[in-house]
Amino acid sequence: MQLIDGKATATAIKAEIAEEVKEIMAKGGKQPHLAAVLVGHDGGSETYVKNKVLACEACGFKSTLIRFEDNITENELLACVDQLNKDEDVDGFIVQLPLPKHIDEQKIIEAIDYRKDVDGFHPINVGRMAIGLPCFISATPLGIITLLKRYNIETSGKKCVILGRSNIVGKPMAQLMMQKQYGDSTVTVCHSRSKTLKEECRQADIIIAAIGQPDFVTADMVKEGAVIIDVGTTRVPDTSKKSGFRLNGDVKFDEVAPKCSFITPVPGGVGPMTICSLMKNTLAAGKKEYYK
Repeated sequence: MQLIDGKATATAIKAEIAEEVKEIMAKGGKQPHLAAVLVGHDGGSETYVKNKVLACEACGFKSTLIRFEDNITENELLACVDQLNKDEDVDGFIVQLPLPKHIDEQKIIEAIDYRKDVDGFHPINVGRMAIGLPCFISATPLGIITLLKRYNIETSGKKCVILGRSNIVGKPMAQLMMQKQYGDSTVTVCHSRSKTLKEECRQADIIIAAIGQPDFVTADMVKEGAVIIDVGTTRVPDTSKKSGFRLNGDVKFDEVAPKCSFITPVPGGVGPMTICSLMKNTLAAGKKEYYK
């Protein structure tokens, strides 16, 4: 069993990006600029945004954090998005989700200029990804594809089961694993209503678990030598931790790991790659790689 170290991989990629940024600026090019909009004080969102700011520093990017209280109106947030769309110095920006209940998330996502949508959530980017055109791919799926490539994990022709059908992970992951240029796999998507979920998993060469249920994948669901990618990050109470909780994956790691050829830990697996992928998208935005 080999552990897939997302933390080390992300550190290496950020160093590569920093080198490229140095070269761009040495030739008189523009420093890539990522802006993040944070509404309210959600603990998870605060941590993510803090890590994104640190990642920008590591990559040599300029970063801007725009904060609002959670009583901001939808129109005020749309005005902020419009301003960032028009700001020529900002190459890419994200509006951190989830947003307060009174704001229509989809409306905000669609208001973002797709050429600056480094989260890859805009319908134009989602559509282009689905048919294999160059675009910003949402960060978690891109991070997973990157890990599989970096660890030389054979995906072509393999049976890949994806647990979960969210717009952020499950659906885009299925699209990418199916496409010739990325996974080239035979893909099955399972979810809470799937009747044959366990049987599907037992046949899988690769399982990507993004179902949001701690310890959902158990040893009896995994065949010998399978590759397991655990996207789950549920906070579960843990009195031994200073914070009072720990991050728990969707996979029962201790019992599943001995059966695997490769497995990602939680934390330290997919998580660091998500932020690293956002940096890759920001670099591409700065270079106008996909959209002129």
